[in-house]
Amino acid sequence: MSKVQHKAKKSLGQNFLNDQNIIHNIISKARIKPDDQVIEIGPGLGALTQHILAITKQLTVIEFDRDVIPLLQEKCQDKGDLHIIHKDVLKVDFNTLYQEKKIKLIGNLPYNISSPILFHLIGFSHLFKDMHFMLQKEVVDRIVASPGNKNYGRLSIMLQYHFDCQGLFDVPASAFTPAPKVTSRILRLIPYDKKPYIANDYALFSSMVKQTFQQRRKTLRNTLKNMISDPQQLQNAPIDLSRRPESLSVSEFVQLTNFFES
Repeated sequence: MSKVQHKAKKSLGQNFLNDQNIIHNIISKARIKPDDQVIEIGPGLGALTQHILAITKQLTVIEFDRDVIPLLQEKCQDKGDLHIIHKDVLKVDFNTLYQEKKIKLIGNLPYNISSPILFHLIGFSHLFKDMHFMLQKEVVDRIVASPGNKNYGRLSIMLQYHFDCQGLFDVPASAFTPAPKVTSRILRLIPYDKKPYIANDYALFSSMVKQTFQQRRKTLRNTLKNMISDPQQLQNAPIDLSRRPESLSVSEFVQLTNFFES
């Protein structure tokens, strides 16, 4: 029996997964093999960590909360080689963790900073084989949304540009201690080896998506006239600028960016 106790910290958005069926389902969907290099973000009390270690025998985890580390070490001491990085994941340079083999990322992301984490990971997408994350259901719904859907927005476009995005299954609040006030969902992200659409100027693409969705009720013409100074360019745009941003697919945003960039 562990002598180390840990109370979930509300400030860190901690909810610890304890439903064994859900845990086994996540591990199964992540398709982890013995020779995979796996990195877990936010292992908490080791619900997933123990099972991953049982398969791979070695695992790197990134944990921000110093207080859970002794319990994590205790739970995993006979399972394999656990390497703990005590750091904010937003400050982790994944280039330094790459070891000749594409990384499988897995984790229960803190819901209060899940979007910043996902945007941080985009910068390292070429290092990853795939990612399996537990997120708030409504965030996953936004990520996998299609054009015209009320959930569709900047997060959808930026992640769908880089990854094949799949919502896998829901996780009820009762699977956690303490129980959150929301339903969670498992998200799978698979980086494209070759992106379906390539923005010639990625910074312009990113900025155009951000600007238009900041004023999503306005037409593209109204938001883009602040970015594009040449009225003739706006006149000749390949996309009807009387449309609103949520009606454009990723490929149409790329097409528009490449037109203005050229």
